[in-house]
Amino acid sequence: MAKAKKTDVLTPDYDPLKDKGEYMNPVMLEFFAEKLNEWKRDLLKESAETIANTLQDTELQKPDLADRASAETDHALELRTRDRERKLVNKINSALQRIKEGEYGYCEETGDDIGVARLIARPVATLSFEAQEAHERNEKVHRED
Repeated sequence: MAKAKKTDVLTPDYDPLKDKGEYMNPVMLEFFAEKLNEWKRDLLKESAETIANTLQDTELQKPDLADRASAETDHALELRTRDRERKLVNKINSALQRIKEGEYGYCEETGDDIGVARLIARPVATLSFEAQEAHERNEKVHRED
């Protein structure tokens, strides 16, 4: 991981795609750390709001069977969404840990750069585009067996 210099400061208009410096330099790492932390805050806020508003107010014992089924379906969907978000928070935490360890931005299979554009689109990515494609092809082959 590159050492930060006094001139290495993240500005509001910073664009990592236009950064001509070293790949995963301190400013770029700070950009992704902020992006990940903001995403995590948003997910946790939504989760807290859902627990406070939706899940606690849900009355599953409705007299009408159609209303009860609808409420149970909504409740189950909300729980699945929260579970997906919990898993995403774990991935965000792992990405933040990789930033601390100086491993962020590098493919965990090949060690190659994941690429700034891919990380902007999917900040929790752990595989390069090529490794991800190979992984998906391999999954498809084994799924068809």
